[in-house]
Amino acid sequence: MKILAKTLLLIAVALTILNCTPQKQQVFKPGEVYKSKGLVINQIAENSFQHTSFKQTNDFGYVPCNGLVVRNGNETIIFDTPTNDKSSEELIKWVQDSLHCQINAIIPTHFHDDCLGGLKAFHEHSIPSFANFTTIELATQNKYTVPGNSFKDSLKLKVGEEYITAKFFGEGHTKDNVVGYFPGDHILFGGCLIKELEAGKGYLGDANVAEWSNTVGKVKKAYPDVKIVVPGHGNYGSGKLLDFTINLFKTR
Repeated sequence: MKILAKTLLLIAVALTILNCTPQKQQVFKPGEVYKSKGLVINQIAENSFQHTSFKQTNDFGYVPCNGLVVRNGNETIIFDTPTNDKSSEELIKWVQDSLHCQINAIIPTHFHDDCLGGLKAFHEHSIPSFANFTTIELATQNKYTVPGNSFKDSLKLKVGEEYITAKFFGEGHTKDNVVGYFPGDHILFGGCLIKELEAGKGYLGDANVAEWSNTVGKVKKAYPDVKIVVPGHGNYGSGKLLDFTINLFKTR
């Protein structure tokens, strides 16, 4: 009996030590989680996913176009649609079937079709859309699918137990471009206002080049804790993308 009692005591002590020892957390590793001919999705933070679709252009060839899905609990919000309705349908299905999440909102960050080219698919799924009021005006003028809800300077929406913001800081790539921020992962979706490292200036047909650097400077000041920046085209990175864009468009 004494041996049995001693054995049970040792087991109890071992279990206590095990339960009190901090468990090693699984280290997050970014990587591709979905790929088809028209859509690629990469998980780039614990609860953030960059979606990339493609657009054929005359001046720049076959261009990859980024958007962002952010998640908290079983809810998501998406910045920018894929470039067409077919790829948007894929993205919606992936969020629902793979993440098992609902989509609270879609937010196009400016009026070009690399931001809202697939908006019709979201509307067909009764997903609310929100955009800068100038984006709505320009989408209407250009006969694109028009976002359903407008905001003037900034927007704050709940996703799970957190909030995202979308905010207009000034003109740059277009006169309506906004950026999105998700504090849960300290991630900024810069859209086409922000350039990937070593990028050229890109399409300037609707740009305000004189104000571009000033606008990005305001973005940088507003989000000092940013860890990941996603540009409208190309590779995501750190806050260095903000500095690169500021210098690229700096006027003397």
